[in-house]
Amino acid sequence: MREVSAGGVVYRKRHGTVEILVIEDRYGKVTFPKGKQEPGETIEGTALREIAEETGVRGRIVCPLAVVRYQYVHPREGKLVDKEVHYFLVEADDGAVRPQMEEINEVAWLPAREAWRRQREHGYDNNVAVLMKAFAYLGLEGGTD
Repeated sequence: MREVSAGGVVYRKRHGTVEILVIEDRYGKVTFPKGKQEPGETIEGTALREIAEETGVRGRIVCPLAVVRYQYVHPREGKLVDKEVHYFLVEADDGAVRPQMEEINEVAWLPAREAWRRQREHGYDNNVAVLMKAFAYLGLEGGTD
C-alpha cells in the first residue's frame, strides 16, 4: 500500500518573535499538522486543507521544505504502508486555533526556540530535518541544543 500526505510547519511573526504552530497528536507526540491527499487534490491543496482542518489556522505556502518517507503497519488491515509526507513552510494568515479534537490532542503557538525544544524532546525523529529547514529559511537558530 502507498499513502501520500501533506502538511506544514506553520509560522507567524508576533511582536517581533517568530512563533511555530505545533500539535500533539493522538499518540502524545509533538508534530506538525498533516493529512492524506484526496483524489484530484494538489499536494499543496492537501497541505493547506489539512492544516486548516486540524488547527483552524489558514495560511499561504512560502516554499517546500522536505518529503519524509517511512513505513508503518496499517492498524486495521495489518498491511505494510509506504508513507510519503510532503511538508511546506506556511505563513499563517489567521492565528486563531481551533483544534480538531478527533484527530489531535492539542494545538499551540510556541516561540521558535520552545517549538524546537519540544520537537527534540517529544517529537518524531524524522521531523527534526523538516524543522531545521524551516528555521534556516526563517533565519532562526536551531539544531544547536
